[in-house]
Amino acid sequence: MEAIQIVRNPLPEEWWESVFTEARAREVRKFHGTFPEYGPTPLGNLKELAEMLGVAGIYVKDESKRFGLNAFKALGGSFAIANVLREKLGLDEDEMTFQKLTSPEIQEKTREMTFVTATDGNHGRGVAWTASRLGAKSVVYMPKGSAAERLENIRRAGAHSEITEWNYDDTVRFAKKQAEENGWTLVQDTAWEGYRRIPRWIMEGYLTMADEAAEQLKGAAPTHIFLQAGVGSMAGAVAAYFSDRYREAPPRIIVVEPHGADCLFRTAKAADGELHPVTGDMNSICAGLCCGEPCDIAWELLRDHAEFFASIPDEAAAMGVRILGNPLGEDPRIISGESGAAGLGLAAALLTDPSLAEQKALLGLDENARILCFSTEGDTDRDNYRRIVWEGKYSY
Repeated sequence: MEAIQIVRNPLPEEWWESVFTEARAREVRKFHGTFPEYGPTPLGNLKELAEMLGVAGIYVKDESKRFGLNAFKALGGSFAIANVLREKLGLDEDEMTFQKLTSPEIQEKTREMTFVTATDGNHGRGVAWTASRLGAKSVVYMPKGSAAERLENIRRAGAHSEITEWNYDDTVRFAKKQAEENGWTLVQDTAWEGYRRIPRWIMEGYLTMADEAAEQLKGAAPTHIFLQAGVGSMAGAVAAYFSDRYREAPPRIIVVEPHGADCLFRTAKAADGELHPVTGDMNSICAGLCCGEPCDIAWELLRDHAEFFASIPDEAAAMGVRILGNPLGEDPRIISGESGAAGLGLAAALLTDPSLAEQKALLGLDENARILCFSTEGDTDRDNYRRIVWEGKYSY
């Protein structure tokens, strides 16, 4: 396997207080609970895999079951869009429910609103689905190389969608320009100067997933959490949540990125207070993680809560896909896409490859480790999933 690189981040003795707390998670989860499609996604307890790999526990949250959309992203998009509507329509926070937002008097006002975003697939599908459910319009732009299946899923969710000729970050800039020129609302899960409220709402939306997982663990607090990252929004929110919830003994947070788009790894490694983007084409099978410019809000959270940053080869993510799809004994089967399986893939590599013994020890992955991973997508690109599982391929 190509080299796995891990850098340790010296965590501060104290961190700034954030809104990504257990209390805030309950408020966000209450909102999501008003959707008819809402239900907690399963947390797989991979007992036999944990025994085989010599750790106390391995738990994987299966987000392929979220809202029938095969990925977690609608949690963020729905919470952000609902907050935009709440502010535009002058609603109170306790009125921000699916029932209120879909009432005839509200939909009379929202039908002319348009939400726009850039996406590799899952976020855009979540935005399109939410806009359609709430009676608004949506436009979704995708970077070059995006899977045709993901494009069609977004269109079926109700959006006008097209694939551009640019990489992800340039597609974000194009979406921003279209929003400004057309009077649309940009719903993007990254942030920059002057654009932070909506990204923060998106990140808060992800707290529902974290809160469900903590509840489903039934007191078995994780010692290690592997969080894959694109711009870092999900990783930042989840890292802050678990660090706040388990303040007395916070878990070790490991951020996972593919070699071709490891902007957070580079930022942590440089340790100079600056963000270090990846530019140009980002070639990886982990399409959902191919983002070159970190979200600055997410980085601030990860700087304070993530102890390790890892840059991994696609082969490790592909191994995660195969392990989850081919479980041991009575362990639950989890259909996980390449981006969703990256965290488990790294954990498995560290626990099985003797050449990684030093890195395994650095992370403290011993017989007492209880590992939590989030499979953030299912087989959203089924052709690629089959290539990985049937043919054993993992190259871009």
